[in-house]
Amino acid sequence: MTLTVVGIGADGWDGLGTDARDALLLAPLVVGSTRQLDALPATVTAPRRAWPSPMAPLVDDLAAGRLGDAVVLASGDPMLHSVGSSLARRAAPGTVSVVPHPSAFALACARTGWDAATTTLVSAVGRPVDVVATALQTRRRIVVYVTGTDGAATLARALCDRGFGASSLTVLERLGATDERRTDTTADAARDHVADPLHAVAVEVRGGPSLPCMPGLPDDAYDHDGQLTKRHVRAMTLAALGPLPHETLWDVGAGSGSIAIEWLRAEPTADAVAIEADPVRAARIGANATRLGVPRLRVVAGAAPDALADLPRPDVAFVGGGITVPGVLDRVWGALCPGGRLVANVVTLEGERALAAARDAHGGALVRIDVASAEPLGSLTGWRPQRPVVQWSVVKDDDEGRCAPESAGGTA
Repeated sequence: MTLTVVGIGADGWDGLGTDARDALLLAPLVVGSTRQLDALPATVTAPRRAWPSPMAPLVDDLAAGRLGDAVVLASGDPMLHSVGSSLARRAAPGTVSVVPHPSAFALACARTGWDAATTTLVSAVGRPVDVVATALQTRRRIVVYVTGTDGAATLARALCDRGFGASSLTVLERLGATDERRTDTTADAARDHVADPLHAVAVEVRGGPSLPCMPGLPDDAYDHDGQLTKRHVRAMTLAALGPLPHETLWDVGAGSGSIAIEWLRAEPTADAVAIEADPVRAARIGANATRLGVPRLRVVAGAAPDALADLPRPDVAFVGGGITVPGVLDRVWGALCPGGRLVANVVTLEGERALAAARDAHGGALVRIDVASAEPLGSLTGWRPQRPVVQWSVVKDDDEGRCAPESAGGTA
């Protein structure tokens, strides 16, 4: 089985090179969107199959070879937020070849004169537009992939809702086609903008409360009821957790979700699951995650250890609540992948005893974190200490090999 993924732009057949045309002319089957298939001339005689909604079943069939050889059409660069990446990841090695085309990102940077190396690309295709929030820092330049005739308008409203209505927007329609169109506007003025379904938006961020992606957001960035790992302790905790590419985090006893949210903001390729027993807090976690640009955070409303069953095994785990609940720490440790990292914070004597016992059993380090803030004391100023936090951090022995994808059910 051989799959050839051909990038195609708004210029259709006219914009394809010799290799792409030859692949299509010889194809036994062509798969693509209705728009892409309609752009092919009658000389491409292969059967044509349009993507269904959802696409995933057909992607799986193609990758598994159940449809035999095929040519798959992809928008722009097939390996940049497109189906080429999905097929290459799922198909057997050596069975997928790619004929690239200039991406909408490259064309957008060319049209705006922006340096591609310092411009951020955000895809809101198949995702909530809230994903743009992590890139909203004043003076940052962003190219956003959107869908539908209201894509630019939906993005503009999201910017305005976050206080970035002064941001400049350049709506780029049908990039690369002879009828390409450009509209320069602002987020405030583009709330009801209607565009061609095939468009991208270049944003120069202005105004608004800029929040960095590094850990330690202000406490008031979160909606919470007091169950929040405070800013300075949170920054130290994320440093101990050390987000790395493609790792999965468990945030057990997540409270307001701040640890999992900042884990995801710090590493775009990582995943996280927030486990919280209180259903009101669990709903609040989801709202915090959406507002802060990481709607992909999975929230599990349930009490550990039972709520941990059937979750994907974690590479890294944080326990911020429930340390003294029988079985919680043992279940998390048992589920943790070999070589994985575990960090736990406590503020009670009972919690300290549990962490001391865990260190005796598994090693690692105990650290006491004391933070005090200068506050008014009569007509003068004095230090008001926060409750001390004891933190245990440990790396699980790697003698069992790397973690294979599987659930944590049955571990102890």
